[in-house]
Amino acid sequence: MNDRLSLGPDAARQLATATKTAPQMRGITPRYLLRALPWVDIDSGVYRVNRRRTYVVGDDRISTTDDSTPRVIPGDLRELPYLRESDDAVLEHLAGAFTEVSFGPGEELACEGAAADRFWVLVHGRAEKRATGQYGDDILLEVIGDGQFFDLGAWTRSEPMPYGVRAVTAGTALCLDRGALAGLCERDEALRAAVEAYVSGGGVMPGAEVPVDLSSGHIGEPDLPGTFVDYEDAPREYHMTLAQTVLRVHTRVSDLYNGPIDQTRAQSNLTAHALRERQEASILYHPEYGLFNNVAPGQRVQTRTGAPTPDDMDELLTRVWKQPAYFLAHPKAIAAFGRECTRRGVPPVIENRFGSPLLTWRGVPLLPSDKVRFSGGAGIGTTEILLMRMGEAEQGVVGLRPSKVADEIEPGLAMRNMGVDQKGITSYLMTAYFNAAVLVEDAIAVLQNVEVSKYHDYS
Repeated sequence: MNDRLSLGPDAARQLATATKTAPQMRGITPRYLLRALPWVDIDSGVYRVNRRRTYVVGDDRISTTDDSTPRVIPGDLRELPYLRESDDAVLEHLAGAFTEVSFGPGEELACEGAAADRFWVLVHGRAEKRATGQYGDDILLEVIGDGQFFDLGAWTRSEPMPYGVRAVTAGTALCLDRGALAGLCERDEALRAAVEAYVSGGGVMPGAEVPVDLSSGHIGEPDLPGTFVDYEDAPREYHMTLAQTVLRVHTRVSDLYNGPIDQTRAQSNLTAHALRERQEASILYHPEYGLFNNVAPGQRVQTRTGAPTPDDMDELLTRVWKQPAYFLAHPKAIAAFGRECTRRGVPPVIENRFGSPLLTWRGVPLLPSDKVRFSGGAGIGTTEILLMRMGEAEQGVVGLRPSKVADEIEPGLAMRNMGVDQKGITSYLMTAYFNAAVLVEDAIAVLQNVEVSKYHDYS
């Protein structure tokens, strides 16, 4: 028997009109990098970066195999200036002469002033370069990590070590005795000549720009030097890359179920978001033009203790000191930096940028991005923090996109109707065209081996 005195809500809902939202998508992020980049519209699809000529340089890393018995990868020994033109047989011989060394935290790997009789390549672990200061105090010069080496100049010239090296963590290194190089030079005339040229021209820093001869002062009548600014013979060119997919919508869906929300528009909006998310990830990690893969030697900083400290961020700012614009980091790394600041009693200033409150350090905002990767897993792995200068006028980082494409629905994003097939499905080709360029090496720097799992007791 029904004892109800009025219409029930379940039945009433059959007559009600539901208010519907547009389709939601968890994968949509603020995409701060795409919003912060100054975009250059390209007419021809090619962006050529003309630069002053520089001395040849690599990435200041020597790769090793990642197995139980690490070995130097022979081809990567071309990272050493005088081995760039060496035959594969020479590189194979030298790579085979490296011996494995394990070390623990605090262990002295090299002493300042001692004979540089071994060339070191760090396979895994961190170490500090330390030297005696002008007044006898101990000075930290640099923290080095996986793949970095020391000290090529002193080892090649048989000079004393200009600094000491102390392990910060446990790790493994590969060492090469100088006798192996000397013996090979005796048998290989081309290698001997290359080594001698390196020793005699030791004042040239790889990566430095070819100097312009100038005169200053107004005393006497000196002969004025003649000079010119030399350019690179083969400047780097950036071509449009793309993220692309085919969106399919059945005609009966768009015909019958198109209100109150346009089905094709809803599908295209979500697909456009997915393309933009992929675009941001590619700008960061594409093997050719990705920002993290285009950091120059000397622009990489290792954390001193693992966690990102104010000192580490200050060191990063010394590498991009000319008008730094933004840090870019994973949210976990930003949280870890905030904890280190809290522990030291120097909480970062909060500023509103892009409609959101963002942490800043020294006035430079930290942009969060979940596309910044972790090595070894997000829980216990390490990540990186990027620092950038922005804009063409500042010789910084710029985004690239075509000035106009057919069927454009957003700048650089096209949606082209491909017609209806025999199953009644309409297909749309959706393409995002883009790229990014680093105009000068010191426009970008990276803090590496950033650990995010360190917490403190504030009680």
